Amino acid sequence: MIARRRRATIDWMATIRVRKMTAADLPAVSAMAGKLVRLHHEFDRRRFMDPADCEPGYGTWLASQLDVDASILLVAEDDLGVVGYVYASLEPRSYDKLLDACANVHDIYVDERSRRGGVAEVLLREALREAASRGAPRAVLLAAVPNEKAQRLFARIGFRPTMFEMTCELEDGDGDGEHYVRLESEER
Repeated sequence: MIARRRRATIDWMATIRVRKMTAADLPAVSAMAGKLVRLHHEFDRRRFMDPADCEPGYGTWLASQLDVDASILLVAEDDLGVVGYVYASLEPRSYDKLLDACANVHDIYVDERSRRGGVAEVLLREALREAASRGAPRAVLLAAVPNEKAQRLFARIGFRPTMFEMTCELEDGDGDGEHYVRLESEER
């Protein structure tokens, strides 16, 4: 897939190519995944994983998915290199999620230098095309509540709100056994 984009702040045109991710892309993609983890951690430090040194682990995870038939791993690149990626997977019916077979979009990230040029939309649309070509009847994804720009992109493409994730901390995290919620019934 090749797309043309125009940046509003710079008067030039760049060609963006979307292709399957390879092992050679993992250093650049792992760095972007680390930025994605840090962004989410800033949204909610208790809900999202600690981003300290997460790039090696994320790189190992993505490497393990490169040859998995159910995985969809794509990168967007320009003449300077990889500028974004998307990670999705085909999933079977899930009774615990009340969800028929679908594509689940786990990650989408575009490097700061290439934002606001349509790269995320091109990446996501290509991932959805790939999922549809493999038989997925629908796609689902989660979006962080504060990430309104991403939510607008997803809605523009055709995603609709269907679930609202809620998080409850069971311990305060300092190891003293104090709980944020009462775990025992108050009735006796």
